[in-house]
Amino acid sequence: MEPSSATGGSETTRLVSPRDRGGAGGGLRLKSLFTEPSEPLPEEPKPVEMPRHHCHRDPLLPLGLTPERLQARRQLYAACAVCVVFMTGEVVGGYLAHSLAIMTDAVHLLADVGSMMGSLFSLWLSTRPATRTMTFGWHRSETLGALASVVSLWMVTGVLLYLAFLRLLHSDYHIEAEPMLLTASIAVCANMIMAFVLHQAGPSHSHRSRGAEYAPLEEGPGDPLSLGNTSVRAAFVHVLGDLVQSFGVLAASVLIYFKPQYKAADPISTFLFSICALGSTAPTLRDVLHILMEGAPSSVGFEPVRDTLLSVPGVRATHELHLWALTLTYHVASAHLAIDSSADPEAVLAEASSRLYSRFGFSSCTLQVERYRSEMARCPRCQEPPQA
Repeated sequence: MEPSSATGGSETTRLVSPRDRGGAGGGLRLKSLFTEPSEPLPEEPKPVEMPRHHCHRDPLLPLGLTPERLQARRQLYAACAVCVVFMTGEVVGGYLAHSLAIMTDAVHLLADVGSMMGSLFSLWLSTRPATRTMTFGWHRSETLGALASVVSLWMVTGVLLYLAFLRLLHSDYHIEAEPMLLTASIAVCANMIMAFVLHQAGPSHSHRSRGAEYAPLEEGPGDPLSLGNTSVRAAFVHVLGDLVQSFGVLAASVLIYFKPQYKAADPISTFLFSICALGSTAPTLRDVLHILMEGAPSSVGFEPVRDTLLSVPGVRATHELHLWALTLTYHVASAHLAIDSSADPEAVLAEASSRLYSRFGFSSCTLQVERYRSEMARCPRCQEPPQA
């Protein structure tokens, strides 16, 4: 039986003939023919694009593959190779020449190797992701590596100063001038090569988060001495101290070669240029201690950040403003924003975060938005910190 199409209906149904009936169940096979399309399925929701002020503002970069880290690792590997080769030559030359100044330079190169290996280890350690106990990650390991480099130089130099002092008191030593002159000349070349390798320019400077170029804390952007990170900078300063000492040793070797009676120039050069090497570590040590003491980056002033936040429409006051440097290139800010009752908290948060990121290049900003109350003006904890 085939009934005709239902008038005005949306569907035409046809029963198949009795020949098509199935077995014992006697069921009918039903076929439905649709004259109109079925209702469309609901569209899948499109992914919502995060606003610019969200904490994941920058694309996630693979740990350990940033241009800064790759550049620093290449520089340290190359400098280590050069250092090991020429250190071995200086040990042999210093032994043959009986020169404390040459051995001093060799020991400084040994300290260079140790500090650069420590820096490479700290670079690897700093690439580890953050954990629940190390919520900022391991970035500070680079700063600790730089501190270890400085401390190792101070310790080695102290021992060498003591030996030089003993030689000035007792003159029972002999120096072979020719091996000393040859070895000192090679040492100067070696230190110049290492200084060149460590001072190669890295990627272009950027004020965005995780900037790839080093800028000292006490100086602004565009400084000519811009190194990849604290570990490379510490190694470079270390090599500069050795280079200055190598020139002193070369001058002493020339003097002893032409005037053997002035052999005291060997311990004197060790004494004088070791002090210069100690002084060359002062800038790095100052920056490292500033970071470890949670100091604010000198390139980012407290007043400019505060004024930027107060210039956001709707913001009446700020308090609990904290600025600190996790590393020399990783700057962090947090603050409370007191806003008018009519202001939109989301809009204020978006605008304030955007201004901090774009103007100061913070790597992380944490802002708390709250309604302004008159008692905030009298609250001791809501007052600005005094000038240092």
